[in-house]
Amino acid sequence: MVKVGIIGATGYVGAELLRLLLSHPKVEVAALSSVSFEGQEISNVYKTFLNKTNLICNSMDDVVEKCDVIFTALPHGLSEDIAKKAIENNKICIDMGADFRLSNEDDYEKWYGKKFSQPELHTKSVYGLPELNKEKIKNCSLIANPGCYPTTIELGLMPLLKNSLIKLDGIICDSKSGTTGAGRSLALNTHFPEENETFAPYKVGAHRHTPEIEETLSVMANDKVSITFTPHLLPINRGILSTIYCTPKNKVNLEEIYKLYVEFYKDKPFVNILPLGEIASIKNVRLSNDCYISLHLNHREDQIIVVSTIDNMIKGAAGQGIQNMNIILGFDETEGLNLIAPAF
Repeated sequence: MVKVGIIGATGYVGAELLRLLLSHPKVEVAALSSVSFEGQEISNVYKTFLNKTNLICNSMDDVVEKCDVIFTALPHGLSEDIAKKAIENNKICIDMGADFRLSNEDDYEKWYGKKFSQPELHTKSVYGLPELNKEKIKNCSLIANPGCYPTTIELGLMPLLKNSLIKLDGIICDSKSGTTGAGRSLALNTHFPEENETFAPYKVGAHRHTPEIEETLSVMANDKVSITFTPHLLPINRGILSTIYCTPKNKVNLEEIYKLYVEFYKDKPFVNILPLGEIASIKNVRLSNDCYISLHLNHREDQIIVVSTIDNMIKGAAGQGIQNMNIILGFDETEGLNLIAPAF
């Protein structure tokens, strides 16, 4: 059994990782860490783990020492030094945060207010979108797990960009997320009375996922892509739905676009293209590692509309991290992730 550990185990992403990893048939969760709850059993923090595990939250060094695979589920700016120690000790590190998602240090400083603390590591890391970088992931020991909003948008647009079918500017990404995406720390805008019975955008035109999305889409297109990205908070716990508007270079036939998507994703086990006329919904994907995509044209047939939806805590975070781990370790990509969304 491969020994895995989670640094930042008591945040929402860390807890979701633990929930999924405890059911993975080929790994053993050997250690956890949490600064806020060090010395406490994880079941004291989340009762869902009562009688499921007696693991105690210890130090970060304990996780690095005991484990073959280390997941860092931490705020930005805290994973680089841990990753360095892990790599020096021949361990695999999968960073669930933002520290390795951007290749350009100037972009990281602009959007996150920090410089790279371990710049040499950034030449060794791979962006962990399996549908894009599976071959690179196989031979890498440092993975930048993608953000949740970027995952929906990147999967939604990849076939169009890879086949040069759309214009690379003027792409509009209108995304909605459940509040777990904001993390477990308390904030006024995710306080129940503030979020319930309402719906609003936030960080309009200035969300930190923008450079990640643009960088990855530009890699797909092999040319510079620019987007307008607006996130919104939904009064639900989990799920993301992105509605993406893009302009085709030439007149398009929706049935041909549909066939292109089906063919493109035929060997990607977690991406599902809905039949024409159906619309992707958060309900389709909740509690699963799936991405559901539906394809549409506007009434003038001069704009493609892509609807892409995932569970932000699974395909948008913990599930994708485990998918990356499976690929690195040579397991079946779906191992421990054969999760089906509830029917109601």
